[in-house]
Amino acid sequence: MKQSRVMSLMESLANVVVGYGVAVVTQLVVFPLFGLHTTLAANLMMGAVFTLVSVVRSYGLRRLFEHLRERRALTGGDRVGT
Repeated sequence: MKQSRVMSLMESLANVVVGYGVAVVTQLVVFPLFGLHTTLAANLMMGAVFTLVSVVRSYGLRRLFEHLRERRALTGGDRVGT
């Protein structure tokens, strides 16, 4: 069954929302280990930027692979041994 663009976006967003929380916590723990000291607000903003990039990347890759899947199906490339 084909996944719609909206569902692709929803899946990507759900994945990234969870990742955002993990990223911010990781930044709070790891940055000081490298001598980087930022405020919570700065960590939240950096997390937001990385989250936006991640959503665009994830959505774009999902659509690319869906396009490739559709193209392969049209050319008969889904047959065994092809």
